[in-house]
Amino acid sequence: MSRHGRTPRFAWRGWLLVAWLLTLTGCATPPSPASAAPHATLSPAATALHALFDASWEATMRRYPEWATDLGDNRYGDRLADVSPEQEAAVWATLRKHLAQARDIDRRALGATDRTSLDLFIHGLEEELLSEPMVGFRRMTLSSLFGFQDQFPELLQTVPMRDRAQAQQALARLSAWPRRVDQEIVNLREGLALGWVAAQPVLVRVLESLDNQNAAAGQASPFFEPFLRMGNDIPAAEQARLRAAALQRISDEVLPAQRRLRDFIAGPYAAAAPVSGNLAGYPGGAAAYALAVRQQTTTALSPAQIHAIGLREVARLRGEMELVMKRMAWPGTFDAFVHHLHTDPKYFHTSGEDLLTGYRAIGKQLDAELPKLFAELPRIPWGVRAHPPHVSPDAAETYTNPAADGSRPGWFNANVLGFKTRPKWAMETLVAHEGVPGHHLQTARALELGELPHFRRSNFYVAYSEGWAMYAETLGFELGLFKDPASHFGHLQDQVWRAARLVVDTGLHHLNWPREQAVDYMVAQTGKDRATMESEVDRYVSVPGQALGYMIGQMKIIELRDRARARLGERFDIRRFHMVLLDQGAVPLGVLERMVDEWIAEEAARR
Repeated sequence: MSRHGRTPRFAWRGWLLVAWLLTLTGCATPPSPASAAPHATLSPAATALHALFDASWEATMRRYPEWATDLGDNRYGDRLADVSPEQEAAVWATLRKHLAQARDIDRRALGATDRTSLDLFIHGLEEELLSEPMVGFRRMTLSSLFGFQDQFPELLQTVPMRDRAQAQQALARLSAWPRRVDQEIVNLREGLALGWVAAQPVLVRVLESLDNQNAAAGQASPFFEPFLRMGNDIPAAEQARLRAAALQRISDEVLPAQRRLRDFIAGPYAAAAPVSGNLAGYPGGAAAYALAVRQQTTTALSPAQIHAIGLREVARLRGEMELVMKRMAWPGTFDAFVHHLHTDPKYFHTSGEDLLTGYRAIGKQLDAELPKLFAELPRIPWGVRAHPPHVSPDAAETYTNPAADGSRPGWFNANVLGFKTRPKWAMETLVAHEGVPGHHLQTARALELGELPHFRRSNFYVAYSEGWAMYAETLGFELGLFKDPASHFGHLQDQVWRAARLVVDTGLHHLNWPREQAVDYMVAQTGKDRATMESEVDRYVSVPGQALGYMIGQMKIIELRDRARARLGERFDIRRFHMVLLDQGAVPLGVLERMVDEWIAEEAARR
């Protein structure tokens, strides 16, 4: 799972809400003289197109400075987004304006790359505008995954602190947080009035997260984290002054705002929380879920079709898991086998540091093997680091993208506090997904595609990006992973987990399953522990449809690979095929299929 500050396409993430709405309207890497398109040499239509991209980009960076920071643009690093009703209205107006301007551009006068960019731009705007009337749905910003309650500590982990000016920007953001919290409370109240309140189990997790943040005192506070890594260019005396100022602002401004947020959530908001968060129980919930499914999968598949696909894939993968059990000569039941794998001490590290070392060793092994499957590799580096201490021991490992300007590497975030529940046999597939050849390889490669417009280099579609990471897991066999049968089983367990999501997400929101039925199904089919699956189900409740993109995307990529191999025979080159998938940035699955089909035709015509 990517924790992209570069924003997965969910509309539930606090300040990322409207940044998400604009991810297809020019969001991308900061323009630079080396990468900016030479508009003067373009045709009039292409000049107008790129001017629209640039104008949209600049407006987005000003409106969503958190997004700018994440991409390495620090011009607005002293502020937070304005999410007032007036500003939100201005955003929707901008979307409509940009859509009208894009439709006015003569597509026939553009080159192939620009035509694709224009099509993606228009498609994205049209999709986002469909959510404008779903006000209540968009006010569901508290979530067990990427919720508003976690956004500020996550942002502070990415702010640069190389010099005094950047440290001053971080101080200014501490002071800006109370206003941002108050705006969010206003929006949550609107959702409350419209009958859109997060479910009780989700709010339990939200309050737990806030309590963890607020309980950490002094320099252990997650809000103080940037001031622990100030650059050497800042004199020691100045660093001491800045740290003192940060502690004062956290005490006097940040924590009171945090308590206001917690009091509101625990009080009037929680009092109205439904037991179930199934979208079928909300006003207009069925339409909201249909839109979520369409946008998260980038397909026309219905919830019923996806549910059936999930049942089929779960059955297939469970059969493969049974074969691994036989290979290990296990005489007992599936449940007993899983219990053995999760309890035998030989399968676990004895410390968080050992777990971290293990993840790093796997990453190093994969880095060395990548040229076997990829004709070109990104230059942007990646590393493995520990989650900050305030993160719960049961939180999932995640990936944080690099800065688009190369000033920050990509990171695999390891939960070292949870080392007692991280079996060794589950580690390989996790690194392949979050690191390489998964999220980091795909993300870093996209950022380096200088011939593409900026927004396409930073684009994100769950079905493409998470589908790629799921597919990347399966490449582990060719990269030297899963030689141990237990690790092979761990790989299959993660695969069946994602297949079960297809069943459960649609079961909850389309078939109105109760939470317990969803949890029972996940535990029975995946063999994962109940607490983890309860957390997962709460994620599906609070971010409807998002979990569908993983397996749907992977299945499409495998389908395209098999098609290319069948049609090209000996001419099929897996290294070149992977570059076809990666070298256009993130795209909807239908666009990806068209690109692969065009490549197949070109390869077949070569002599």
